[in-house]
Amino acid sequence: MIVTGGGRGLGREMALALAEEGARVAITGARAGEELDATAREAESLSGRILPLICDVTDPDACMALVARVEEKLGPVAVLINNAGRGMRLVSETYNREPTRFWETDPQAWAAIIAANLNGMFHMSRAVVPGMLARGCGKIINISTSDQTMVRRGYAPYGPSKAAMEAASRIFAQDLAGTGVDVNVLLPGGAADTALLPDGPGKKGADGNLLSPAIMRAPALWLSADDSNGQTGARYIARLWDEALPFDEAAQAARSAPVEKPAIM
Repeated sequence: MIVTGGGRGLGREMALALAEEGARVAITGARAGEELDATAREAESLSGRILPLICDVTDPDACMALVARVEEKLGPVAVLINNAGRGMRLVSETYNREPTRFWETDPQAWAAIIAANLNGMFHMSRAVVPGMLARGCGKIINISTSDQTMVRRGYAPYGPSKAAMEAASRIFAQDLAGTGVDVNVLLPGGAADTALLPDGPGKKGADGNLLSPAIMRAPALWLSADDSNGQTGARYIARLWDEALPFDEAAQAARSAPVEKPAIM
């Protein structure tokens, strides 16, 4: 299994949840840092194993090399969670209090966010799919954001990058239909308490609240497991996941209303 951006925030929680279930998980970061190593050390007391690796997901060759190394160290990649990404702090440290209008955004910051959030998901998915197809099974889980954030004033290009990622996810799911490889989208369902938000008194969601990154654990486990086989092209909201329910019922409750299937052109 691979969880990109697995050293902190949502990725860390999902990686640790998988390790607790006995999975062997590779977590990635774009550069070396204590967060990756600390997450791996935390997993040492669990049933599974976490292997920290450096990978810039914006580099297609690096993604191919990462998958080859993971397969060498941990075995075939059965699950890919595309969590690595860049947020609006790259545009402005005060974006959540003083929105930056799109024409004021530095083109390099715009390109970097698109490269990580959209292109990185493509590069990693492209690297793992041939092996999944050969084995006739696999899971790709793409981490997204809420509908409101996609179109919120001052949130370009972060919001549009996630909207494009969700559209690509639906296309990938159709391309892979009938192969045994499932592609789904998972999102917190509100602002989560992660490093994507600036620290300080302004660190809060649009409704004044912040979700715990741990809400991603249960739905990520289900989407990674055989219990979800055949569920593809869907969108799941972690905030709506009721852990008091059996997994299948909780998944149904957390599943976003389907969008009308496009006509074949």
